[in-house]
Parts: sequence; structure tokens; C-alpha cells
Amino acid sequence: MSSIVYTQKGVEKRQSTQKDFSDITGVRKVKNKTKDTLPLDGYKFIDLFAGIGGIRIPFDELGAKCVFTSEWDSKAQETYEANFGHKPQGDITKIREVDIPDHDILLAGFPCQPFSIMGEKNGFKDTRGTLFFEIERILKEKKPRVFLLENVKNITTHDSGKTFQIIKKTLEDLGYNIHTKILNALDYEVAQKRERVIIIGFLEKLNFIWPTSKERKNLLPNILENDKDVCKSLFASPEIAKKKKARLKITPPIPSIWHENKSGNVSPLHYSCALRAGASYNYLLVNGLRRPSARELLRIQGFPDTFKIVVSYTQLRKQTGNAVSVPVIQAVAKQISLVLIKKIK
Repeated sequence: MSSIVYTQKGVEKRQSTQKDFSDITGVRKVKNKTKDTLPLDGYKFIDLFAGIGGIRIPFDELGAKCVFTSEWDSKAQETYEANFGHKPQGDITKIREVDIPDHDILLAGFPCQPFSIMGEKNGFKDTRGTLFFEIERILKEKKPRVFLLENVKNITTHDSGKTFQIIKKTLEDLGYNIHTKILNALDYEVAQKRERVIIIGFLEKLNFIWPTSKERKNLLPNILENDKDVCKSLFASPEIAKKKKARLKITPPIPSIWHENKSGNVSPLHYSCALRAGASYNYLLVNGLRRPSARELLRIQGFPDTFKIVVSYTQLRKQTGNAVSVPVIQAVAKQISLVLIKKIK
């Protein structure tokens, strides 16, 4: 069985006895007269507002080729380059759409802060909110066959739903048939409650079907590291741990991740609440004792253990807070590939 390995040299194949992403999504190689091919072999995609590459991973796994990447944050660029073998281009507003390579699929987890319930919710009044229109100009110029956009669920209700209607109409006016749905990472074998809206667009009117939910399981035993293997600096002070425990209203399950909300209530759960880039260092505590390690944060987002960590804990915490839950995109990418395969046939 082959799996993807993310190395300094980029994406490589290796032999493994463990499940790879294609096993997780149920995608199998399609027989060809001359060779085995992956479902999206021959397809090209671009990765905008790429972060650390969470949206890219499933499309790599399905055989598509990345021909352009853009990410402005220098530390995210370091992580991306270490794992995919090339450094993303910088600020997309400085790159002309005509200079972007032709592609079949556009991927973009465009900035969510303007629409997030945790932010000021200024939407298109916020400069970052207008970055959606960077996607529009690229779609207008390049007309890829399909796109996948990801954002916080609050974008659907922002400004009484007007913001989302602007986004949908803009995309439809470009000739795309739009499919939208809010997906919860908990329903796709992720130990995190993370609700995000996914927007899919096809130039052709195709029968796209959203992935079905999976049974929710307690995944923490396979995610958490042994306390003795975790850096001591991640352990909360006895005073903080005592205060957290005093706010509990139930006996916490073991293992659990304790979440303190904005009102100060502490909930011990067998999954994490949504990782947030700018949250307090102690808003999540494993068993009420310590912060999640860097590797645990990546696992909570569904990244493989082969994913390289090349930045500080502070930066990795920010990066995972801004990342997508990889298994959610895996499930959606599989459905996109099935539509495209049927269209080809």
C-alpha cells in the first residue's frame, strides 16, 4: 500500500502498512489500460490563502498537480515549503491573474476573520473581507472547471445573510453552479467540533452529492501523547489547574480536553472545541493539566504524523488555529473527483 509522505523534497510515495488518505476517503486507484491512475491524475490546481496546506493534501492524494500557491504569512510559508517542497508566492493582491498558471481546480480557504463570531464581524467593510474578490478576478480570468472555498459558518448569517448572498451571486454571475453546506469536523472522524461552510462551484451543471457523515467516536486515546513525553513548559501552573477544576460541574472523563468559554465555564469533552489562532493559551487543557502539544494540535486538525513541524510552538498553534480539518476536505474532494470521473466517462 502506498502513502503520501511530505518531505523537504516535496511529495513522495512510500510503502507502508498503515492506512493512507485514499483508504480513509474510500478512493481507490482506477485501472487504465497502460497503468494505474489516481482519480484526479492530469488535473491541475492552485492553492490560494494556502496556510500550511490542509486543503492541498487531499488533492495531492487524489493525483492532482499543484501549479501555483499563494500565502502571505512568512512562517506559514516556512511550514508549507518544508512539507511540499516549494515556497508559496506572497500577497495575492500583488499578483496579476494573467500570470497565474492555467488550472482545472481552484482551492481557497480565504480569510475568515472579518466574518468570524470571535471577531468584529465587519465582513466586506474589513479590508481582509475584500480578499474574496481576489478569488473572483482569478475565476473570471482562468475559468477553472471547479473550485472549493472554505470559511467560517458565520459568513452565512453575517449582515442578515446579505454577505453570503453577495458571494453566491458573484460566483453564479461568473457562470458557476454553486453548492454550499456547513460541515462539522466531528462528523468526519476528527476530534474537534469545527463547523465550516464549504462552497463548491462547477462550470457545468453536474450532480454533486455531499459526503455522508460518519459515526462519531472517541478519538482522543489515539491522538494524545503521554504526559511524560510532553514539554514541561506546556503544563499549566498549579493555580490555573486548580481554578479550572473548581469550575467543573461534572466529573471529567479521562481522557478529555477541557474547554473554557468566554463566560468562564469549563467543559470537559472527549473532543476539542474549535482551535483558534488568537485564543488564550489556557482555553484548552488536556485532562485539565496541560496545553495540547504541537503534534496533538496537528492531529486534532487531522494532519498526518509525517507532517513536518519546523516553527515554534507559538507559530504552530497559530497555524493550526487557521488551518482546515483535513479529513473534511478529504471527504469533499472524494465527492468532487467522483463527479469529474463520471463526467469524463
